[in-house]
Amino acid sequence: MTPAYSPGLEGVIAGETSVSSVDESLRYRGYAIEDLAEHCSYEEVAYLLLYGELPNAKRLADFTARVNAARRLTQPLRDLLKSLPKWTHPLDALRSSVSVLSHFDQDVSDNSTDANLRKAERLIAQLPVAIADYFRYCKGLQPVAASQELNNAANFLYMIRGEKPTPEDTKAFDVSLILYADHEFNASTFTARTIVSTQSDLHSGVVGAIGALKGPLHGGANEKVVGVLDEIGSPANAEKWVMDALARKERIMGFGHRVCKKGDVRAGICKKYASQAAARAGTTHYEVTADIVERLMAEQKKMFPNVDWPAGRLYHALGLEIPIYTPIFAAARVAGWSAHVIEQMENNRLIRPRGLYKGPADRVVPPIAERA
Repeated sequence: MTPAYSPGLEGVIAGETSVSSVDESLRYRGYAIEDLAEHCSYEEVAYLLLYGELPNAKRLADFTARVNAARRLTQPLRDLLKSLPKWTHPLDALRSSVSVLSHFDQDVSDNSTDANLRKAERLIAQLPVAIADYFRYCKGLQPVAASQELNNAANFLYMIRGEKPTPEDTKAFDVSLILYADHEFNASTFTARTIVSTQSDLHSGVVGAIGALKGPLHGGANEKVVGVLDEIGSPANAEKWVMDALARKERIMGFGHRVCKKGDVRAGICKKYASQAAARAGTTHYEVTADIVERLMAEQKKMFPNVDWPAGRLYHALGLEIPIYTPIFAAARVAGWSAHVIEQMENNRLIRPRGLYKGPADRVVPPIAERA
């Protein structure tokens, strides 16, 4: 009997997890994403993903202190980032950064849960620094030393901009990190779990996850949003642009989701902060245009925004440059990737699916003189 086959593994249950669940909503360890975004910081959510429970005040303070203390890069990595060709995409630079960091982490080959937690905390600290340092090197600027006082979101904006962000900008960016922190067995997370199922190491899993995230059908979509809105030009052009794109059967990035068919709850949360940031930045025309595109996509295709659609607009309103949008996604998701890596290793079975062969039937090798 031919085994069941689902292209792209759509709908296939490939494992068990207690990290997050995706259905009509999104929950991290049982907590609704709406509640987490409203009441928690990224640090609290990262702790929840890694340790299974929300931290109390002391545990949060200790966790934050450990993460903040790890906000530094080795000099060889900084030298590498300075020497990379300026056309190197920041996500590629980040992927290389994680690989280099593994060589300087003495826990790299220790796959115990305690060691993996230590490595995960360091990566949560190090990825934002690598992104910010490389960004500033590419601009011909000196890196801004990480702050030990600012939270993850504020520190990143500070290292990029060179000045401390407002509370409003910090909250908006912090919420985006929470929304990006995990999403069950997505392509990059499944890649990480597959890698470590061979008994590889956490850094290797994260390197592979970043490679999977690079594609525009996964993490790269948020980089396309502002380009779409700029191509539309103004709200007055939106309806014709969308209808023409649909007639050409073009994919409009930021819409649709393999699992969230009725809409991505994260998009609605992020949209509020994108709209507020646009009002502060004077870019509300993007929000008006985006609303028209959303309405038409729902009417014409029954397709709804995913989180990348408002996140791209939010980052633009915060003054962040497009090439670092997907690296930001990775810096947030590393908490989720690490949680899944730890879970995989604690109850491991090698991930080795089968392929449905569609090639020629059995053949006999002819002598070379008889081959066409």
